[in-house]
Amino acid sequence: MITVAIVEDDKDIRESLALLIDGTTGFHCISTYGDCEAAIDGIPADSPDVVLMDLGLPGMPGIEGIRKIREKSPALDIVVLTIHGDIKLVFEALCAGACGYLLKDTTPEKLLEALKETVAGGAPMSTKIARMVVGSFRTTPHAALTGRETEVLAQLCQGKSYKMIADALFISEETVRRHIKNIYKKLQVGSKSEAVAKALKEKLVSA
Repeated sequence: MITVAIVEDDKDIRESLALLIDGTTGFHCISTYGDCEAAIDGIPADSPDVVLMDLGLPGMPGIEGIRKIREKSPALDIVVLTIHGDIKLVFEALCAGACGYLLKDTTPEKLLEALKETVAGGAPMSTKIARMVVGSFRTTPHAALTGRETEVLAQLCQGKSYKMIADALFISEETVRRHIKNIYKKLQVGSKSEAVAKALKEKLVSA
């Protein structure tokens, strides 16, 4: 069972998302919030598997809310669900600790698939966002990373899970985990979202 918390100020959207999640086998909407302040207090106690988070919220901005929720629950996966497709916001959300970025035109089927992918270790992004992110990359020498590590990082930046990376590069999942562990160490990061954010900021991989 995948448990989900929703942070969304629009009541109709919030209730529709909750109905979709609760009405799907294998999912449960554990809580909903209309602003960051309430979410920051409640989500650590709810302990969901994933948080679906809007950015355009009343009061505290969503980016700051992500950062504060992650401070209280460092291992929690937060997926942005927003109308805003600006590359600067994508970068800020990843830096704050989001592990995925979806636009609100995402279909219900793809939204549920993205939640599953998140729990499996992926970093889902809407196609438009993924293309924008990948298109912003340029090859930059980075002595610390090997060629294979750079390939793994590029796959990670496309939102692929460990299994998907293993299949794409024809290596085992254990080998993927070992490469990612080395990438984290060399880039001095502690999570996939931080690794993707650093790759985006420093242009460590090629499109």
